[in-house]
Amino acid sequence: MIRRSCLIAFAVLLLAACEDPAKVPDEASTGPNPAIPKPQSALIPTVNIAAAEGWPADGAPIPADGLAVKAFARNLDHPRWIHVLPNGDVLVAETNAPPRPDDRKGIKGWIMGLVMKRAGAGTPSANRISLLRDADGDGVAETRHVFLKNLNSPFGMALVGDTFYVANTDAVMKYPYAAGATEIPQAGERLAELPGGPLNHHWTKSLVASPDGKKLYVGSGSNSNAAENGIDKEERRAAVLEIDIATGASRIFASGLRNPVGLAFEPESKMLWAVVNERDELGSDLVPDYLTSVRDGVFYGWPWAYWGQHVDERVKPPRPDMVAKSVAPDYALGNHVAPLGLAFAEGRTLPERFRTGAIVGEHGSWNRKPRSGYKVVFVPFSGGKPNGQPVDVLTGFVVDDKALGRPVGVAIDAKGALLVADDVGNVIWRVTPATQTATKP
Repeated sequence: MIRRSCLIAFAVLLLAACEDPAKVPDEASTGPNPAIPKPQSALIPTVNIAAAEGWPADGAPIPADGLAVKAFARNLDHPRWIHVLPNGDVLVAETNAPPRPDDRKGIKGWIMGLVMKRAGAGTPSANRISLLRDADGDGVAETRHVFLKNLNSPFGMALVGDTFYVANTDAVMKYPYAAGATEIPQAGERLAELPGGPLNHHWTKSLVASPDGKKLYVGSGSNSNAAENGIDKEERRAAVLEIDIATGASRIFASGLRNPVGLAFEPESKMLWAVVNERDELGSDLVPDYLTSVRDGVFYGWPWAYWGQHVDERVKPPRPDMVAKSVAPDYALGNHVAPLGLAFAEGRTLPERFRTGAIVGEHGSWNRKPRSGYKVVFVPFSGGKPNGQPVDVLTGFVVDDKALGRPVGVAIDAKGALLVADDVGNVIWRVTPATQTATKP
């Protein structure tokens, strides 16, 4: 019998032989008007992923000039998302994909499953939220508690008043919360159903509360790359859903967003923004992942169109009426960078050049040569809109073709420092000014 490791190596070599390298310069694929070349198609897509390895004992990402980084917490179990409570406690969703028996079928699906496992995405989900507390203010959590357990691939979190909300992969749950509590022992109550099921291709469900505390917004990713499983499998997917907190009633707020993950309200305009993972398998130079304002009733193109009204010819039957409705997003982050985390800078702790804008955790590409993403970037804003090129915040996650870490969720802590969840390194990193690595309240 052929050993599994040999099969994985064969799959990686087969896919590497079909690589189609990028020709568009990276700087041309970012900003409000990215280059959109002709699509490239291949029987087997480009796969160029860094094998997950984890950090050595003394390893850490490389911070930008003027910044310092250290571990806030280590030895977590696939930390994906972060939420900071009003008292400064940090919640982290330790989570991974649920069972999805109808996903990744066929030879192509089998190969992609092997490759994604190599990238660190194959571990069982811990299905819990842990609470990390830094009581002495030194920038390192010295206590850890199981805040909630026995969840179903949890991801997004929100606190409104004395109610804590969790977006499981198939439902938004609500729990009673008391300030300073280190656990919630009560059983949760289902507030609203979310698209799940045995296919559930993009399983993560992000969550953010509106500034007035009356609505919740959920990112619901597509059940496919480009509708190859059928449009009937995409009900309430590739969308941002709005949930009324008082009644649990939900509706599609905005659609055509292939995989909207990070959601956040921009502090000046109070507009909802999202980072979105666009479609794959059109070549290394398509399609730019993006950061965009999310407007009520607007259609952003998926699956029939990308970046405005560029038609995806793979989608059948064609829908010129939907292409005509497609609105271009605000800001391209680059091709295949896989943006997941989103937070807006708050406070005066970070250096001035990182105080007004969006912080994005880029998980990193699999469908591009050379690789892109695998870093945390800052997009400067002015007047509530992006204004300038992305600036690196943390880099150095990939060394010698090995992924020492991969950034996911980002958040600003109670002191204004940046927290970054690293699901391959199993670390939460804390980023501060270089001259102020830890401060007391």
